[in-house]
Amino acid sequence: KPKRKAAFGSVGRRIPYRILHVINQDGESLGNMHRAEALKLMDQHDLKLVLLRENAEPPVYRLMTGQQIHEEQLKRAEKKKANPKAGMYIKELSFSSAIAKNDLETKTKQIAQWIEKKYHVKVTIRQAK
Repeated sequence: KPKRKAAFGSVGRRIPYRILHVINQDGESLGNMHRAEALKLMDQHDLKLVLLRENAEPPVYRLMTGQQIHEEQLKRAEKKKANPKAGMYIKELSFSSAIAKNDLETKTKQIAQWIEKKYHVKVTIRQAK
């Protein structure tokens, strides 16, 4: 079984599958073809093959320019930054047990927003004198 690709990028000439589903740089399907035909197309049009879906039958590859590959890598990096993994951030909040009702409601709303964003929330209540 072939190794899984960690990063999005050109696979070069190392294609472990015999039959591929190829998509051109404009997003149009070229259909299923043999690995040799795909490599010939890649050389003729001076493009690179990129693995899109390995789990499909046959695996889906796309012909892309170096610029398209770079832009897609940037998009994926931005998306990864925008969606932090759950549990990565801990928000801490502390207040007195003599807190006013309005202040308590405001802090409760803030806690609810943090929980929606999948943050871990730590609440500390200090005893009033």
